[in-house]
Amino acid sequence: MAAERLSAIVSQLTPSKSGLSAITQKNPDDVVITLAIRTPLTKGFKGGFKDTPLDYLVYSLLKKVIEKSNIDPQMVEDICLGNVNNGKAAYIVRAAALAAGFPNTAGASSVNRFCSSGLKATQDIANQIALGNIECGVAIGAEMMSEEGDPITKPFHEEIMKSQDAADCMQPMGQTSENVAKDFNIARESQDRYAAESYQRAERAQKAGWFDDEIVPITTTVKDPKTGEERKVTLTKDEGPRWGTTYESLSKIRPAFPAYGQNSTGGNSSQVTDGAAAVLMMKRSTAQRMNQPILAKYVGATVTGVAPRIMGIGPSLAIPKLLGKYNLTLADIDIIELNEAFASMAVYCVNTLGIDVSKMNVRGGAVSLGHPLGATGTRQICTGLSECRRQKKKILLTSMCIGTGQGMAGLFVNEMV
Repeated sequence: MAAERLSAIVSQLTPSKSGLSAITQKNPDDVVITLAIRTPLTKGFKGGFKDTPLDYLVYSLLKKVIEKSNIDPQMVEDICLGNVNNGKAAYIVRAAALAAGFPNTAGASSVNRFCSSGLKATQDIANQIALGNIECGVAIGAEMMSEEGDPITKPFHEEIMKSQDAADCMQPMGQTSENVAKDFNIARESQDRYAAESYQRAERAQKAGWFDDEIVPITTTVKDPKTGEERKVTLTKDEGPRWGTTYESLSKIRPAFPAYGQNSTGGNSSQVTDGAAAVLMMKRSTAQRMNQPILAKYVGATVTGVAPRIMGIGPSLAIPKLLGKYNLTLADIDIIELNEAFASMAVYCVNTLGIDVSKMNVRGGAVSLGHPLGATGTRQICTGLSECRRQKKKILLTSMCIGTGQGMAGLFVNEMV
């Protein structure tokens, strides 16, 4: 420990030669991830979690956090849930945490930044640890899209609606996807070809068992829609991948938002999905003291805003902003998890940033796996770190666009090489 502290002091006095050497240094006060797990992702309204309430899903995954980490729950000081659609999320995470075995001395809260809520929860816990406010916490993202949310059905106040950007915050996500395709000339063919590749990667990963070390089984109840009969099931695999999907099959699907354009379809847009993911975080010194395995170092995260009507381009601004803070370029990144809200925005971001697609969404993305809104930010961390371990790579970048016109990105260093 003394040697690490001395090394940290020396490194602060000696200018770093590169961004990579700076972020890969190990210091006692680093924020680290010691566990990253998720549920299977299931089809909204008809999949394995369709009859599972959000509180039970959060409770079940938090129990798995204790079980898989073997941590003394008394050590956890705060739990943050990222969730979009459930207005009772703050109540749910507190009650679920207590029932799962965490003490009443641990705090609980919820955050909602739409599709980045899971990463926002991770950032919030990490910032508390970095500032010394807590030593150990859990970030969880969860979404039951089978439960109806609370969509905006009437305009904002007339004073707000005088701003075009403010008014554009009401645009449906499908409309924003079509805006991106039109404004930046993203052809339907390129979107379908991108989506086909996503499905084929997810199929390859699922057949090879690559997801197995990130998924924990969840036992729940499913009701037969015809008979009403309930039966217990244990879910272990993602339901989103459609084996055998090709460009040709996707190209035959009708547009999903014909009022706005002809590009986005049910085949090249993210799936409506239920699921959850969690990361256990603490100081490096705490992890060492508690004999917890250090999976990765949390480096940082940032957010940026874009015009709401083209919200999908958010990652194209958030990624350079984050990399610039750490003197990095995309060439320094080994694995990228970019949320595929729509193929239109994914193609745009790849083209605009010049991303090497061989290292992006290696196991598929939201088009082929699904996009449980509040869970995606933490799900990307689980999947990305697992892929880093498989490839023996170090630097992980995650990013997503965000409804109402934002983008967020996160940076991590895999230490299980």
